[in-house]
Amino acid sequence: MYNIFMNIKQLLIDSGFRFNKQFGQNFLTDEALLNDICHDAQVNGGTVLEIGAGAGTLTRALSRHADKVIAFEIDRGLERILDVTLNDCPNVKVVIGDVMKYSMPQIEQLCGSAYKVVANIPYYLTSPLIMRFVEESTLAESLTLTVQKEVAERLAAEPSTKDYGAITVAVQSVADVHITRILPRELFYPQPNVDSAVVRVDRRSKFDISSPELFRKTVRAAFAMRRKTLSNCISVGFGISKPQAEQLLARCGFASKCRGEELSVEQFVVLYKAIEREGLK
Repeated sequence: MYNIFMNIKQLLIDSGFRFNKQFGQNFLTDEALLNDICHDAQVNGGTVLEIGAGAGTLTRALSRHADKVIAFEIDRGLERILDVTLNDCPNVKVVIGDVMKYSMPQIEQLCGSAYKVVANIPYYLTSPLIMRFVEESTLAESLTLTVQKEVAERLAAEPSTKDYGAITVAVQSVADVHITRILPRELFYPQPNVDSAVVRVDRRSKFDISSPELFRKTVRAAFAMRRKTLSNCISVGFGISKPQAEQLLARCGFASKCRGEELSVEQFVVLYKAIEREGLK
């Protein structure tokens, strides 16, 4: 039996594994750090859905803290390695496949009850994965994700900063976001070109948003032209005149020359409700 935390490189070599850039494969092998991530995710019993099992290092750590771990891995080339690294983890079920191709009911049937998502994912999957689970899931309590540092900063950004954008508002309207730790690139194998961070997204029913589609359209419109005023953005986004847009913003109590990035999440909800009352689509 390999000690995977010490010998992961040798295990991968012995197995003839080839890294696939398409899947953004960068593994964490420090046992203490992996346990820290489990604590960041507040895993203490219950069910965990891991997305991207990789070589099974985080999976193995999670198995010690959770009652059950459902681990998805897209790369079939890692199946033999996971058979080795997880062979003494009876509470882990590995699913070889792309989690994004499974329906949410299928995923939640596998979990069987409320669960926490833990994932070390490539950049391209971050936004669609987060939005899918915060918008579609009925059982996911939180997502603890290892992502590029810049992405984590966007998710946790404050208004009127360069990182604040549509994804910030979309996520913070339904969840609390915390960056729990920064991970230098040297901690990964193979080493990526950027630093990473662990971010925890705790789902909350924070606002009364009866039409999520209209709220998303409002946010997208506000950030569609960052150099333009909010009234210009709303005018273009909803096909109304600029004076109409200015009047709408005035009724919300917003300055006529304000920009979308200046609005807090709470103010975006106010704007969305005003647009909804106007019957705009």
